[in-house]
Amino acid sequence: MFPKSITKEEINQLPIGHYEGEIVMVETADALAEASKELMEFPYLGFDTETRPAFRKGDYYPISLIQIASPEKVYLVRNQLSGFHPLLNRLFSSDRTLKIGVGLHDELKELNKMYAFRPQGFVDLNKLMGEIGVQNIGVRNMAAIFLNFRISKGQQTTNWEREELTDKQKIYAATDAWVCLEIYQKLKNWALID
Repeated sequence: MFPKSITKEEINQLPIGHYEGEIVMVETADALAEASKELMEFPYLGFDTETRPAFRKGDYYPISLIQIASPEKVYLVRNQLSGFHPLLNRLFSSDRTLKIGVGLHDELKELNKMYAFRPQGFVDLNKLMGEIGVQNIGVRNMAAIFLNFRISKGQQTTNWEREELTDKQKIYAATDAWVCLEIYQKLKNWALID
């Protein structure tokens, strides 16, 4: 059904894939409240965050962007502009809507430094891979194994706090959250997870 492992060479032979749907920029408290209301209607969401990279020892930057993918669109929450609306807190504290991501421990810890909430309903695909016998973890590896394309990581170390995000940044950020949702849906469809 799918390979249990994949090499870098095999990944590099795959075509590049990315999210091609609607991307919604969320930069105000009102827009975040509206997005949070819409997102609470779905049972599963893709989730990721981006942080401005620190290139010097001792530099630290908080999370700059929260990406949340629904089956209909991807919301890019510029949380330093919008704040952390109580409805987003409710979404992140709810186990009724699953938030699917990769390597969530550090991301949730960083978000909690900024806004106190009790994370509920988060599913880490890295942990699920171990349960179904897949040896490679990480978004890029899983996209190759389950979706048969590779993700470009070229935008990963760009400045996520710039005044205006580029189209390449938006597509990169949306892709990371969307891929998590797509992989989870595939695992559900194949009855590999409950």
